[in-house]
Amino acid sequence: MRRLTIIILTLLALAAVAGVTRADDAPAAAGEPGNGITVQGSGSIISVPDRALLSFGVETQAASAKAALAANATEMRKVIAAVKAAGGTEVQTQSVSLYPRYAESSGAGAVAVQGYVAQNSVTAVIRALARAGAVIDAAVGAGANQVSGPSLSRGDQEELYVKALGAAVADARTRAKALAAAANVTLGRITQIVEGGSAPPPGVLSASKASDAAGTPIEPGEQQLVASVTVTFATS
Repeated sequence: MRRLTIIILTLLALAAVAGVTRADDAPAAAGEPGNGITVQGSGSIISVPDRALLSFGVETQAASAKAALAANATEMRKVIAAVKAAGGTEVQTQSVSLYPRYAESSGAGAVAVQGYVAQNSVTAVIRALARAGAVIDAAVGAGANQVSGPSLSRGDQEELYVKALGAAVADARTRAKALAAAANVTLGRITQIVEGGSAPPPGVLSASKASDAAGTPIEPGEQQLVASVTVTFATS
């Protein structure tokens, strides 16, 4: 009988300990003081692009692969020199290709090779956006028969993103204050911030004045850089 009593008492003690553990581990009910408030905030910076990324290419054709590639190299050197002279920087080869050009198939027999096509393209950064049109004209004048772009951006994009992050945190605080007031709690310090990343510029928001320089017109427009954060505030 004594042994049975000891076992029962031991089981009751273990049950009590388990009950305390469950009570401690249970999360506080939503809205209770000290539970914290987590909000999302966003900030945006609008700027005018000040640089452009452009691509220039040359395509040549000849009866032999060697002749097509040699002619292409001659023309491409002229284009690269013209782009650099007009203000293009960070000139970098984008692609080089050489492939046969076949005659149209008549449905009978092997398709004959009529010649070869060589292509070469480079990218260039124009740091003074007002010069972008002149660089395009110079490249085409030197022999470029392929042009693509521009991809517009800002040289100080990292600095602008940091400003957008600050605006996002301020926006999060404003939202948290409104929630704290509605919940009748006092907003405390920030306990956690998670960066949500930036959204790429969506392109032109509104037209800005184009360059007055003669040549191919390039409209800079305006771009919006967006940063987002998730912030948790302590409450009491």
